[in-house]
Amino acid sequence: MINATQLRPGMIILYEGELYRVSAINHLTPGNKRGFMQTKMKNLRTGVGTERKFRSEDRVEQATLESRMMQYLYADGDLHAFMDTENYEQISLPAEEIGDLLSYLLPNQVVEIEFFDGKPVGMSPPSTVELEVVETEPGLKGATASSSYKPAKLETGVTIQVPPFIQVGDRVRLDPLEGKYLERVK
Repeated sequence: MINATQLRPGMIILYEGELYRVSAINHLTPGNKRGFMQTKMKNLRTGVGTERKFRSEDRVEQATLESRMMQYLYADGDLHAFMDTENYEQISLPAEEIGDLLSYLLPNQVVEIEFFDGKPVGMSPPSTVELEVVETEPGLKGATASSSYKPAKLETGVTIQVPPFIQVGDRVRLDPLEGKYLERVK
């Protein structure tokens, strides 16, 4: 059991006998009243989203998940195939269980898949991802890191904001949870 104040987006909790993935959280303290955690959660069995307020002193049960390293193979419509790197067993996950992380997945990339009671429930996001820039405006000569950014399309098709010195063909490291540029990879 954890305090409601320890909830974070991406966590999977057991609530009223069902598994929920926390998608957003907001800590609110209205005036002179006690604070509470406003959460948006998605039921992993039904796919239905819901909002719930937890008082700061409430305790919730974090689900115990088993994680396995699996290789992303291919997309077949809305389903995405993954293969266990140890026993070569294959599973399919619908796009909604992978979420926004799908924009940062390349074939043959190894990721961590979460299981609850032997059934896949989602993907644990990697801390960083390296992708190649395939389309962007030409770089400015002598440009260094500054507060101005330009759009760049990556090899997966997703567009992020990068510094002006990034050019087509450069590999960049980014945070897949926030979709933010971190650094250029040599």
